[in-house]
Amino acid sequence: MVRAAKVRGDGAEAPDRLLTVPNLLSVLRLAGIPLFLWLLLGPQADGWALVVLVASGITDWLDGKLARWLNQTSRLGSLLDPAADRLYTLATILAFVIRDIVPWWVAAVLIGRDLMVMVCIWLLRRSGYGPPEVTYIGKAATFVLMYAFPLLLLAQGGSTAATIARPFAYAFAIWGAALFLWSGLLYVVQTRSALRRPAL
Repeated sequence: MVRAAKVRGDGAEAPDRLLTVPNLLSVLRLAGIPLFLWLLLGPQADGWALVVLVASGITDWLDGKLARWLNQTSRLGSLLDPAADRLYTLATILAFVIRDIVPWWVAAVLIGRDLMVMVCIWLLRRSGYGPPEVTYIGKAATFVLMYAFPLLLLAQGGSTAATIARPFAYAFAIWGAALFLWSGLLYVVQTRSALRRPAL
């Protein structure tokens, strides 16, 4: 069961570190977003855009692993990692709409989910709660979409590779979008449950 906890001042938070390997990977991921957009929308160098997108997915997995292996968790990292995920997702969806890779209503639904989660976070903070806990469903959604996006890009055109990739791309995209929306609904349920508790 997901839950939101009241913000406490007992110091039981991740340390405030700046220069860590996971944070560096997150910064590199953020720096790759404008490069990815330029490659996809400027010269339409889909091959290089695919390389950047795959590298983003690998570093997304790697920074979490390294944070635990090297004991380098930090408050900055807990902000950078989901921010990079959200920005990559948003940038990729918008670019795919512009390129007619996905229909506009798909972008509207997924962006609407993120806006709904932002409203939940605002309501929780206004009532003295911290942000919602990251759920397994949310992590799984991001993971699946990180597979779907490169496959959707690879599926463009009439090559043999595109023909092979297309059914897998659509399957991962539908699965990832469903998990993404489900995780958003869980945040709404979590927020509603927290706000209905009696004040302490």
